[in-house]
Amino acid sequence: MRFLSLLWQFTWTQILCCIFPAIIFLSLALSKYINISLIPRYDILLVICIIAQMLLIKFGLETWDELKVIMLFHVIGLVLEIYKIQMGSWAYPEDAYTKVFGVPLYSGFMYSSVASYICQAWKRFDLNVKNWPKSGYVITLCAAIYLNFFTHHYIWDFRYILIIAVLILFLRTVVSFTVGDRRLKMPLSLSFLLIAFFIWVAENIASFFGAWYYPNQEVTWQLVGFGKITSWYLLIIISVMIIAELKFLKEERQGDSKKPPIRY
Repeated sequence: MRFLSLLWQFTWTQILCCIFPAIIFLSLALSKYINISLIPRYDILLVICIIAQMLLIKFGLETWDELKVIMLFHVIGLVLEIYKIQMGSWAYPEDAYTKVFGVPLYSGFMYSSVASYICQAWKRFDLNVKNWPKSGYVITLCAAIYLNFFTHHYIWDFRYILIIAVLILFLRTVVSFTVGDRRLKMPLSLSFLLIAFFIWVAENIASFFGAWYYPNQEVTWQLVGFGKITSWYLLIIISVMIIAELKFLKEERQGDSKKPPIRY
């Protein structure tokens, strides 16, 4: 019973962390089956995402600082989407007024939703990180991972080398979190993998509802290949590293003495 209680508290907290992603997926599902002919579907999704962000701020579920981070990921994701569309990696088949180089602007919010989840989880689980690597190493690895998403179309794909680099760099890094009255911990690299897996599940749901499609899904929907988990693994690492570094920088500037150091 103790285990079931902790599992329920963990699950409920995770649900609360996923408010913004849940809004996106619900909107994708409803807009697939409810046709509003006057406004293209992708444009409606953009409006919903903007309104959702405004409401999250209004009701105090997100702060303005968190919104800045979330919008940074919107830009990072949108740039990647535009490049990948031009390379034929996937496509957005429907028309929209808010398309830029074939990419609807709402798509950036799908990356933002990952950042929103991380920001929410950091607060709700009271995350604390031990043995965080030096910022120079983290930033260099983060840049290399992002660059590889672009360069692998022309040169060798270094993702597996980058994954090994991540495992080595974060070998001693542990994240602790609170569930109910218990303080738990796990290797940070394992948390990357778990988040990547659930994003892969979410990607299958999103492609099923027509958020986008891969070349092999053009005729009929098929399960997204398991290999995509490695891509999400690297992308979630970028997300966590950027958010963590920004939080560390903010705490150092504020000289926060209420909490123990989150990296040492």
